[in-house]
Amino acid sequence: MHTGVFFHPLFSKKEWPIIGNKFRRFPELLQDLLKLSRIQLFAPPEATSQLLSKVHTLQFLTDVQEEWYYQGAALSAGGSVEACEKVFTGELQNAFVFSVAAGHHAGPSYGWGGTYLSCSGPAVFNLREKYGRKKVAIIDTDAHHGDGTRAIFSGDPLTLHACFCSESLTEEDGSKICVDTIGQLSDNEYLEKIRSHFSTLVEKFEPEIIIHLMGHDTCKGDYGDRGLSPSFFPRAVEELKSLAEKICGGRLVVISMGGAKAELAENIIPQVIKTLAQRNEKEA
Repeated sequence: MHTGVFFHPLFSKKEWPIIGNKFRRFPELLQDLLKLSRIQLFAPPEATSQLLSKVHTLQFLTDVQEEWYYQGAALSAGGSVEACEKVFTGELQNAFVFSVAAGHHAGPSYGWGGTYLSCSGPAVFNLREKYGRKKVAIIDTDAHHGDGTRAIFSGDPLTLHACFCSESLTEEDGSKICVDTIGQLSDNEYLEKIRSHFSTLVEKFEPEIIIHLMGHDTCKGDYGDRGLSPSFFPRAVEELKSLAEKICGGRLVVISMGGAKAELAENIIPQVIKTLAQRNEKEA
């Protein structure tokens, strides 16, 4: 099966809130990646207002629809919806979703920090409307707390939300956790936090799909610098890919989050996509 990559040309043509135009060279970079036979490129559709209204209030949606960045945000949410459905149904093995103006700071009635629509919220609601009450695990490794994602899934025991941020807490019967990653960490130290706090939890939770909200703002030199090297990110995705293969048939969707350094995005994201596209042991 293929790895899906969800990217719209619009993403490379504007200076988006917070992240700038870090995707400006990706139309050409993706053409190089498509030479690998296991990668398939998709132009995402805009998420519908009907689906977005499942996770956002009508007043908030009305306000956001008037902003210049709305189309980019709606395409990002739409890519997340389509990627999760194609991975869940087995059309794709896994996927990487580019996002702009959308992400983990978008809650039911607010959005900030460059993210004004939820990506994971509509994706999960779409799966459940079509395929029933499915268990989903979301891991957020952006530098900042995913307050919007947490608010959307608060009170939902079928969604495990593990946020690697600047807090340390466990709530809602253990299905919502924060893991403290403040300060400077080595790649190995951060990976060990993923293994000890997320991997062990997922094995007990047994989700049917894993969604990774991946910010590279934690990379050394970016605005959420945690001291991590560019090589950390494909290693983290490899860890989650192996976990998904063990727990949920390999169903893993990685969605881009924070980070504004174009040179880091151009280094990290192609490595992550190649990692997703590598054959697993069962296919070798």
